[in-house]
Amino acid sequence: MLRVGIVDDHLLFRKSMTLLINSFEGMHVEIDAENGKLFLGKLHSQSVDVVLMDIQMPVMDGYETCKRLLSLFPEIKILIVSQLSTRESIHKIMELGAHGYFTKNSNPEQLEHAIRSVHEEGFYFGTELGAVIKEAMLWEKNNKLELVHAKELLSDRELQIIKMVCREMKSKEIADELFINIRTVESHRKHIMDKTNAKNFIGVVLYALRYDILTVEELR
Repeated sequence: MLRVGIVDDHLLFRKSMTLLINSFEGMHVEIDAENGKLFLGKLHSQSVDVVLMDIQMPVMDGYETCKRLLSLFPEIKILIVSQLSTRESIHKIMELGAHGYFTKNSNPEQLEHAIRSVHEEGFYFGTELGAVIKEAMLWEKNNKLELVHAKELLSDRELQIIKMVCREMKSKEIADELFINIRTVESHRKHIMDKTNAKNFIGVVLYALRYDILTVEELR
């Protein structure tokens, strides 16, 4: 059973999401909380595999909760579910290490896919996230953050694997298509994350877009 947590300060939203998620096969909401502090407290006696988290909350917001959660419970995958989509907020939450972003205006049918993708593959790269990351990159460049020449850092094979992962291909599917061992694929993924100093694969995508190694269109 895939255990899910929901952290959002709107009671109606939490209850509606609970009903929806519990209708998905093999999923169950184990924890719901109105802010990050309450959620972290509940994790001492309960556990989840994936948490759906809002950004704007009282007491402890999504930024601080994300930071503490990754430090205390790094095995839990974080899917941000929010209406907040400013360039600054998206950039900050991705940099903190969230594993995916899902807007509250998205199609409910996509939610199941997003949760499973975050749980199984360690990240969710939906069409809305492509636009969000593009906005984040524009914000970063407009703020004149220092960039470096990094295109030589990743090999052609590593770039190929990034593209395949972002097409939602699983490691076994990548191994079969490239005629390599699945352990080799996992090794490539780890090396890519190490090279780009990424906390997860969303960080890899962020890196590739930041340094113009890949475009959003190439990752779809």
